[in-house]
Amino acid sequence: MGFSLKIVFRYISRYEKAMDVVNDGFVKLFNHFPKFHIGEEDDNEKMLFALLKKIMINAAIDELRKGQMLQEFGGIPDYIWELTDSNNDADQKLLYKELFIMILELPPSYRVVFNLYAIDGYSHDEISKMLNIPVGTCKSNLSRARAVLQKNIKKLEAGKLCRI
Repeated sequence: MGFSLKIVFRYISRYEKAMDVVNDGFVKLFNHFPKFHIGEEDDNEKMLFALLKKIMINAAIDELRKGQMLQEFGGIPDYIWELTDSNNDADQKLLYKELFIMILELPPSYRVVFNLYAIDGYSHDEISKMLNIPVGTCKSNLSRARAVLQKNIKKLEAGKLCRI
């Protein structure tokens, strides 16, 4: 559940709505099980997580479309900031939280394209088809998202930005 919630939170920042999207995503996942082909044991887990990730991303995008990509903010529970690597120290956790919040504060059209491209690894063509936007708009939104994030990171480094 945590894996799915973290994926959805990159797109939908209101906890209650994100939980609804995760639940919808699991329903879609369970509906895909009859089509899921079981292969070698090592491959099954990778394939299942890849399918789960794709379903959660698509469910989040569908939810954003319903709300016309409106920005929503809500409280984020503390366990969301937990990193899976036990070697992370407090500074890394703080940086992760700051970056996460910066991404959430991007305008929705920038945030969705940034997440799909930079974090989830989709190409501009794939994003264009998923969001039904021209490739040029996709590239422009990514460029603008990067510019906003770079500006905020510079402010953070200079000590002029702190939200936590």
